[in-house]
Amino acid sequence: MDLEYHYQDLYETSIKKIKADDYQIDTLIHDPTDKRFGITLLIRPSEEVKHNIQKFLKHLKTIDPNQYYYENSDIHITVMSIISCYNGFNLDQIDISKYIEVIKKSIIEQPLLEIEFKGVTASPSCIMLKGFMKNNSLNAIRDNLRIHFKNSSLEQSLDKRYTIQTAHTTVVRFCNPLNNKTAFLTAVESYKNYNFGTFKVDNLELVYNDWYQKEGHVKTLFNFSI
Repeated sequence: MDLEYHYQDLYETSIKKIKADDYQIDTLIHDPTDKRFGITLLIRPSEEVKHNIQKFLKHLKTIDPNQYYYENSDIHITVMSIISCYNGFNLDQIDISKYIEVIKKSIIEQPLLEIEFKGVTASPSCIMLKGFMKNNSLNAIRDNLRIHFKNSSLEQSLDKRYTIQTAHTTVVRFCNPLNNKTAFLTAVESYKNYNFGTFKVDNLELVYNDWYQKEGHVKTLFNFSI
């Protein structure tokens, strides 16, 4: 996949929809009765990168404070959604040790994972940072996960929503109508090629999580050192 082309195409299509008020507002993001949970293998960016992200979010907040802005604790890159969030899922339903075993088997030796966040992209429901991988290690791990989980009898929903091939991170979700939309999109555009930084990955984290990866709902199940 040509990531730059993919991100640019997504950006142009989505911004056009947002300008036409054809965007999606998340009505569940502040709903205390939302019971969608699952398990995810993810990457956390470095503190330096998260600091740079917050500068961007602070800028957007001055224009429209009524959207959902990710806290540093919640910012992540999804390696793979092992069990996509659904209503009523509970850890008691699975043997987590078997999932850990499959993931361990899927991690390639000395993957040398390094990710650069450079620029922004969008969907009709959110603003994301464009993540670029320095090599194919992340997707090699993803391919192994697909093979090994497919050959297991474990509950899983890999690629059920879409086949993940990027290293993006979501940082803003629309939870209200956009206030001062033109200024908001102009600010987003000004970060279109901004370099948020590069970081090396030395840990993959398996978590039990809600839809938004909110810290108060996330439980770390295992850390995989790489």
